[in-house]
Parts: sequence; C-alpha cells; structure tokens
Amino acid sequence: MKSRRDDLVETALKLFYIHGFNATGIDRILAESGVAKMTLYKHFRSKDELILAALQLRDERFRNWLMAEMEKSSTDPEERLLSMFPALETWFLGKAFKGLGFSGCAFINAAGEFGDQAHPAHRLAAEHKRRIVDYLSELCRDAGLPDPEDLAEQLALLKEGAIATAHVRNMPEAARTAEKMARVLIEAARARGGQPKA
Repeated sequence: MKSRRDDLVETALKLFYIHGFNATGIDRILAESGVAKMTLYKHFRSKDELILAALQLRDERFRNWLMAEMEKSSTDPEERLLSMFPALETWFLGKAFKGLGFSGCAFINAAGEFGDQAHPAHRLAAEHKRRIVDYLSELCRDAGLPDPEDLAEQLALLKEGAIATAHVRNMPEAARTAEKMARVLIEAARARGGQPKA
C-alpha cells in the first residue's frame, strides 16, 4: 500500500518530468497529490529534497525497466547491448511507463535546469548516467569485446544522442539509427580484438 510520501514523490516526479523542476510549484504538487502542506514538510524540508527523491525514484524505475527489457531480449550479451535501442524506441513512443509519455530524459532535464555540477540534482543525474555506462561495460566484458569501458562510453553516447534527437526533433526512429551505428561500433571493436563472434 502506498504511503502519503509515495503519493507525493510519484506526483512530483510526473509533474517535474512533464513541466520542469523549476516551473512546477509546491502548491500544484500538493493539489494533484491531495496531500496537505504539513504532510509534505513532515517528509521533506524543502522542494530541493522532494526533487532529489523524485529523481531517485526515476533512476531506480528507469534502470530497472531498461535492464529488464535488455535481459529478456536474449541471453547473448552482445544482443542485449543492441536491444537497448528497440527498448529506447518503445520509450520514445510513450509506451514504456504507464501514464507517463515521453518528455525527454529526466536526468538531462535536471542537469540543464541545475547547471552547477556541485548541485545535488546535477550530481544525481551524472550518477544515473554513470550507472548505465557501468551496466553497458559489464555487458561488453561478458560479450568478450575489447576495451569494454571505452565501447560502453561510445554506446552510451549513441543512447544520449538518440534521446536528444527523439525529444528535440520528435523522431522516435532515432533509436533505429543509433542501433545501426552501434552494430558498426561493436563489429569494429570485435575486429580490433581479432575475435569473430562465436
């Protein structure tokens, strides 16, 4: 059963994601969640604390979703790497998270709104991106690809480019273009390592 705190964080995440962190006021969050102001301040000392809780929820939810999509696609780590892109397209089409369409990346949005790299929201956004790269690195190692950390960074750049293109240009098919590029990068890495795919 969801608590009042959960209701607050869920509502805040939705509103922050759709309308922006700075543009969304506390009064709107309270009105839409049906939570009293006293309850809000019982759980969060400031709007900044609520923003961090919303971003932490998004981090957990997004990574769990993406990894589950990739892991159910195949047992082959290389195919799992490539399956990231069809999963992204599902998200871009607004079909990944119930009741929440696609409004870009919450973490890119947060880093943009909180430009100071020392700001906790900016740091949390950077940590989210690092965790994705770590997961991709692990898959690259499992696939026996050379320089797994470097390749993971390249694939993450393709992911970020696809997200930005899908959002700014309303092009969900950017995921398919990124997947084609990822295949080229993986094949080139395998050729450098002198290891044809089994």
